[in-house]
Amino acid sequence: MQPSQANLESEVVRLRRELQALTIAHEEDDQITIANYLLTRLEQLGVTSVFGVPGDFNMPLLDYVEDHPKIQWIGDCNELNAAYAADGYARVKPHSIGVVITTFGVGELSAINGIAGAFSEMVRVLHIVGVPSTVQLKTRPVLHHTLGDARFDVYTKAAEQVTISQAMLMNKVHAAAEIDRVLTDCITRTRPVYLSFPTDMVSEKISAKRLKLPLSPALPRNEPAAEAFVLDEITKIVDEAKGNIAILVDACAVRQNAQDEVKDFVTTTRFPVYTSPMGKTAVSEEYERYGGVYVGSISHPAVKESVEKANLILSIGALKSDFNTGMFTYRIPTTHTIELHSDHTLVRHAHFPGIGMKALLPKLTSRLSKHHLQASELVVPRPKLDVPVEHTDVITQSYFWPRVAKFFRKKDVIVAETGTSNFGIIDVPLPAQSMFLSQILYGSIGWSVGSTLGAAIAARDQELGRVILFVGDGSMQLTVQELSTMVHQQLTPIIFLLNNSGYNIERNLHGMNRKYNDIANWKWASLLTTLGDVDGTLSRSYIVRDKTGLDKLLDDPEFYNAGKIQLVEVAMGKYDTPRALKVAAELSQKYAEQSAKQL
Repeated sequence: MQPSQANLESEVVRLRRELQALTIAHEEDDQITIANYLLTRLEQLGVTSVFGVPGDFNMPLLDYVEDHPKIQWIGDCNELNAAYAADGYARVKPHSIGVVITTFGVGELSAINGIAGAFSEMVRVLHIVGVPSTVQLKTRPVLHHTLGDARFDVYTKAAEQVTISQAMLMNKVHAAAEIDRVLTDCITRTRPVYLSFPTDMVSEKISAKRLKLPLSPALPRNEPAAEAFVLDEITKIVDEAKGNIAILVDACAVRQNAQDEVKDFVTTTRFPVYTSPMGKTAVSEEYERYGGVYVGSISHPAVKESVEKANLILSIGALKSDFNTGMFTYRIPTTHTIELHSDHTLVRHAHFPGIGMKALLPKLTSRLSKHHLQASELVVPRPKLDVPVEHTDVITQSYFWPRVAKFFRKKDVIVAETGTSNFGIIDVPLPAQSMFLSQILYGSIGWSVGSTLGAAIAARDQELGRVILFVGDGSMQLTVQELSTMVHQQLTPIIFLLNNSGYNIERNLHGMNRKYNDIANWKWASLLTTLGDVDGTLSRSYIVRDKTGLDKLLDDPEFYNAGKIQLVEVAMGKYDTPRALKVAAELSQKYAEQSAKQL
């Protein structure tokens, strides 16, 4: 297989760094432990908290973490939740990374589902694993946490499937370069990476010289001649579209930290702009040319019509998964589409490798700015979700989501669990400067609870607004322990627990009346005092069973200001389902039937 232009560029950048490291070899040499070298690199990347669970093979490293003046250790209840927390932390701090530390074997395997989710959704996470000493790794005795068959590499092989880069610090000579390599891969390739840290390497001393060279987040440059050709082609096609153009922003624009470039592009050209569910809040939803969320056939009718009647779609960072595209119901011909991706560009049927969106967008903005007057004449459907008048006091899905929309404010970080919450909030317009987190592609139920922990810590670091979680009772039961960590860290998220007696999304996909979609009911309002707030001073819990109670709570200034962690149990109908989820379930069934016919 021939190496790609991007891979060649990355290798050139790496070699250039190695040459720079050699140029400082003659300078006075300060010694530093490998542990502190790693922590200094994390500090340089803006990491202020790391997550994990202690184990005998990682505790020597944890001594250094705990003693570090600027990095805080966040002890989680289990490794899976810690991985979820690192994921949420990284999403809220897009120019940093999330870090999770586990122990050999049992700990890292517990975390691997969370790491897989980060890989799927392109989230920057470093997974550090404390492993046996280098001598033990070579002699392979029958140690605890092994499979008892001398296969000490089995866990690394598992990690290779869900991380973009791996390193094992087997000697101190190469330790600094290996740490720099995986961290650079993490920030430039936007995926999780894996670092094995043997116990006897933690306190080994190495040169600190490389720390003078900051890690470069620069992406491989676009090849100038190819980029110029692509710009000419896009400009020609845009001119032919006669101004009837729509922009569709998706998840990869966020993951590639291209939101500033996207903002300049949409505000300068003034083409109508829409997002996918995974791209929600990538563009301010208060921007006057923002039209809403496009999800194929699940879309609001006005959004669907506006997008699909455009002569040309400029797609930025598309991630065309089933739920993100309304079960593959995009009605946009390839001949009407230009797609900008992180490392390639698609112009109709033509593929241009190595032409990435982040460098291309500013030049495209300049080229297409001439269209702003014509684009401004296009009518854009403005997102609007009125609170319905219903002749019942029962809290319905159709009432709940428009009502909580009025509760949001600028800079809120809003987390929605896979399932009912993700589909319920699709049509809800969110305030400017707010941030929406979800896991629509990987869809691991329970992700949102651990992710909220990391998101809340990152939001506190960056002085953002409230952190608000929407999660179902079924999903909460998977990862509920992390409420304890939130209480322990004195975080103040607002948690809306939708109690609909089980797995609502699963009921709609299959087995509406099956017992396997039922769960045991809990005393939800007692969780926070049970899981850490033993004297009841750090939290508040509420139960709302009707619209009157919900409205009263949402209008309560003390609740609104979120001075302490708060949990609200919202009683909802067992079979009541958001509009978008109903449509998605129907489309999912049709898609499954069509796929079966093709066998």
